[in-house]
Amino acid sequence: MTTTLSTKGQIVLPASARRRLGLRPGMSFRCSVQNGNIVLAPEKPAPAAPKLVKSPKTGLVYAAAAKDAPVVTSEQVRAALADFP
Repeated sequence: MTTTLSTKGQIVLPASARRRLGLRPGMSFRCSVQNGNIVLAPEKPAPAAPKLVKSPKTGLVYAAAAKDAPVVTSEQVRAALADFP
């Protein structure tokens, strides 16, 4: 993957990398230089992915978020879908 440094010193992480790592807007990163490379690491690990669960009452399968998962707002969903292919 290739990205470009803007005149403001900003780098856009490719959408495929953000999705694979569960990165979301507003997350903080540690930045370091190691062996001549810039290394970014999320301050907090991404929350666990939702698990598919079968309801004992209805038999329907649904996605259940981890208990410590952050609440997702409608605005965040719209922003995520805007970047979806």
